[in-house]
Amino acid sequence: MNLNDTHIRTNIKPGDLGFVMYRHGKLYGEEYNYGVSFETYVGAGLHEFYENYNPDLDRAWICEYEEKIVGFLLLMHRKNHTAQLRYFYLEHEFRGIGLGKKLMSLFMDFLQEKKYRSCYLWTTHELLSAASLYKRHGFILTKEKETTSFGKLIKEQRYDLSKI
Repeated sequence: MNLNDTHIRTNIKPGDLGFVMYRHGKLYGEEYNYGVSFETYVGAGLHEFYENYNPDLDRAWICEYEEKIVGFLLLMHRKNHTAQLRYFYLEHEFRGIGLGKKLMSLFMDFLQEKKYRSCYLWTTHELLSAASLYKRHGFILTKEKETTSFGKLIKEQRYDLSKI
């Protein structure tokens, strides 16, 4: 598997958001033992995204291999020229080939193109590779809080990017 075998599109098709919700539930359930509450959290956020979707401000990057979704990243507009990075995931066999770096590069380019002033994201302390990628792009850990929202005790972490 290599990066050139994948295709990234930005148009959202019927079934995409439901599939992303499903894959988040399955992957994070299997890899981190997150419960159904995590999957419903993702579903609620995807609904919020699409309900407020503005193609001039929002973007979804859908990674495909042989017409199957293998990765996803979403930029959601917020108030005051702020963006939120959400629902970044890659199927296990597509990790480590540069696809995550490519998605982050596309994300950062869109932030600059749309002149966002700041950006933030929420993740958990267990997602070390993701945190490393965010830090390499200038995100800084600004807040941590313990929660059992996803069916087990975790630390939610907020990362902020103020220099875009």
